[in-house]
Parts: sequence; structure tokens; C-alpha cells
Amino acid sequence: ENGDEMKTLMIDENYENQRIDKYLKKLLCQAPPQLIYKMLRKKDVKVNGVRVKENYILKKGDQVELFLYEDRFLELTKPQSIFDLPITFDVLYEDDNVLIVNKPAGLLVHEDIHEDVNTLSNQVLTYLHQKGEYDPQQTLGFTPGPVHRLDRNTSGIVIFGKTMRALQDLNEMMKKRHCIDKTYLTICKGYMPSGELIGYMKKDSDRSLARMVSPSTEGALKMHTLVENIKSNQKYSLLKVKIITGRTHQIRLHLSSVGHPVIGDSKYGDFELNRYLKKTYHFQNQFLHAYSICFVKPIGSLKYLQDHVITCPLPQNLEVLKNALFHEKNL
Repeated sequence: ENGDEMKTLMIDENYENQRIDKYLKKLLCQAPPQLIYKMLRKKDVKVNGVRVKENYILKKGDQVELFLYEDRFLELTKPQSIFDLPITFDVLYEDDNVLIVNKPAGLLVHEDIHEDVNTLSNQVLTYLHQKGEYDPQQTLGFTPGPVHRLDRNTSGIVIFGKTMRALQDLNEMMKKRHCIDKTYLTICKGYMPSGELIGYMKKDSDRSLARMVSPSTEGALKMHTLVENIKSNQKYSLLKVKIITGRTHQIRLHLSSVGHPVIGDSKYGDFELNRYLKKTYHFQNQFLHAYSICFVKPIGSLKYLQDHVITCPLPQNLEVLKNALFHEKNL
């Protein structure tokens, strides 16, 4: 066989334990997904000399062979460009495996149809690249990335995996629940007592909204939210919220459904109250901040983080508003 048409890749611990299709999508990052599935169907991909299905899980020591000419391979693996972005996040904790950052409100975690360059994920790549820890040429098929997202207008903690192993372990911990405890700070309308909220939600078809539904609704997802009232007056409550399930807009939707919406929330909020806050305090963001995480049951490569707590203080504008709303004179 002509060696020129075959590309052989060795799987080491950075790439093991993932499906071959996922590996190929990251490796051949410029290839449309349908091309990858076509290659798998047409036997243009072999592992240890044998054709595999797309759900084959790669093992350390596997040899992946791709039937691709060198120039085509280079074209399809052309690495993500590193943008020279300003770093607007703060580092809260960092080691060789994880990077935990404070995302400012207004910044997207991932790209969407409106913004594809200046995202938190791309800023993190800029940051790691500047530190000499990430080189897209060297790490084909792996890009450091976030393990969870925050809404654009929510500030606070986002966890990134810096290695494939760490990313896999973090994703597993996120799926399992009770491995990483996440706490948020929010101010809601009215007096909201401490307690436990259970409800069911469904994403609307346009995806940008979610709504409460009855448990029997097809596709209904359970929401479980714990609320601790830190202080309140007749108008507002400062809450510490722990989410047991992680659903889209969970805290905003859940609090709104019981009549205590997050202040400044433009989707599920009390619009009259929002107008008042905007006029009086020039505040027009939702008051929601990812405040702390605790590694309750870390696994695998991250076991050493056992019981590690990372906290992230409120941003200045939220701190100022909180003090204004709970100032004695406002009662």
C-alpha cells in the first residue's frame, strides 16, 4: 500500500476512553460530521487494522488508520485559530488539569449565532496559549474546554478541563450529580422562605425559553432546587441557591414559577419591578451569580481535589445593588 494515502495515529492516555466518532470530529475539526460518518461507513477508518463502528471506544495503544492523503489530512486538521483576545475573566484556581475562572456577566461561554469569536472558551485558549500550555498544532483532536455553561448574563464560576482525562472525569462528575456541589447567589422579588423546590420543565421549541409543565408532560425534565434565605425585607430576598439537577435557566424559571422571580431577569422576571430597578439603580441585568463549588466526590485524575471549595465574590455592581436594596433606609 502507498504510505502516502494512510495516516496512522497512536492513541495515548490523552485520547483513550472516547468514542471513535467523537475523536475524529475533534481531530478532523474542519470536516463536516457527515464526512466522518461516511469515512466510517466506507471503511476509510480502521483501528488496529479492523473496521469499527462509530460507537467504538478507543483504548490506550490503539492504532487508528485513516485513508486520507497527507494534504487532505492537513486541510481537515487545520487547527483552530488562536485569537488574540483580551482576557476579561479572573482565574480563581488553576493546576495542570483544571482551570476555574470567574466569568463576567455579558460574556458567552460558547459561541452562538451572534458571537463566534469573543467567548469565554476562546479567551481561555488565548490565555493558555500565552502561557505556553496550549498549542493547537501539537494537540490535534483535543481542545481544552468548559464542563458546564452559564447564561450570558450570569456571572461567576466556570470550570475548564485542561487535559482530555480531566475533561472526561469532570463531565462524568457533572452527569452523576452530588460529585460537584454548585451554589449561586441571587436576589429575588418578595419574601422567599428557605426550602426545597421540585418542579418539571420543558424547553420551548425555540430553545431560548423554558416553561413549567406537569410531570406527565412528554419530555418533562425534573428540576430540584434548594433555597436558603440569607436575608430579606418585604420587597426582596437574598438567597443562596443550590441546584441538584442542572436544567436550562433552572434557577430563574423555578423562582419565577413560585412568584419570586430573580430581579432584573428579562425572560422570566417581573417587568414592572425591572423597570423600577433600571430607573432607580441603573440596573438591567439579572442578579444571579455562580458563587461557589465544592468537589464532594471527585473521581479519577481529579481525586486530589477532594473537599476543595472555590468561591467567587459578587461582582462590584451586584455588591453595590445588594447593599442598596438591603440598606436599612429601604425597609
